Amino acid sequence: MSNPTPFKWRHFEAEIILLCVRWYLCYALSYRDLEEMMLERGLHVDHTTIYRWVQRYAPEIDKRSLPHLKATTDSWKVDETYIKVRKTWMYLYRAVDSVGQTIYFLLTARRDPAAAKRFLRKALAATGNAVPRVINVDKKPTYPAAVERLKAEGALPRRVRLRQCKYLNNVVEQDHRTEEAVLAAEGVWLIPE
Repeated sequence: MSNPTPFKWRHFEAEIILLCVRWYLCYALSYRDLEEMMLERGLHVDHTTIYRWVQRYAPEIDKRSLPHLKATTDSWKVDETYIKVRKTWMYLYRAVDSVGQTIYFLLTARRDPAAAKRFLRKALAATGNAVPRVINVDKKPTYPAAVERLKAEGALPRRVRLRQCKYLNNVVEQDHRTEEAVLAAEGVWLIPE
């Protein structure tokens, strides 16, 4: 929807397109279910057309709505854990705010400053570039290097404080089990450590 009229040259009205995309994303409906629902309302929409709408407009809807849905506090707690995903050991990076709301999570094969930097960059983008006041991490050496690189690039303001304390991340440490359950529900099968 980067152009001013994203629905230009579409056969159907924008409201119908957005309604079908929203219903597909919010509810457990198939494209054929949506085709039938539209037919009951007097609209002949093929299921492949709805598929194309979802492919075209869902990423843009997600990008535009995410900053409004992720109202976070300015104190982040960041941690990673080592988990097995489909017989491969991976790192699950996770950031939560001070009330425990998940800001962002990322599965990666490595635990190095580059992976931590990529994770923090994506977490900042997921919050609509809402800048935290403080980032609480454990004593891992990857985070200071990643934060310094982000500050040098200008992606993170200099005023953001990195606080390394072993016990400030207990909220995240205890909540990793919940995140693993969410990943399993999304089809990423995890084998506990």
